[in-house]
Amino acid sequence: MKTRPLPKWIMQHYAQMWHRFKEKEFTYEEVSSLFKNENENSIRAVISQLRKNGWLIAEFNQEDSRKRKYKLKSPALAIEDMAEKVSSRL
Repeated sequence: MKTRPLPKWIMQHYAQMWHRFKEKEFTYEEVSSLFKNENENSIRAVISQLRKNGWLIAEFNQEDSRKRKYKLKSPALAIEDMAEKVSSRL
């Protein structure tokens, strides 16, 4: 999926998540722990926006298909994807 720019509030959450997880896999519970002062709907919105805009990859957990594992796209790769999209239009 091609990466698209993020709204500022989502980018701030991404930055905190990148600082904590980098390219390691993580769970919803770990994100929830990181943003413990935010409500569940806000956390779900952040995850959804990151996924829809190509900054987050979600996979089903092999041990429990009801749960997902997440992985962030690196900032460098995200910028590269956006640059390719812009240069293909020129």
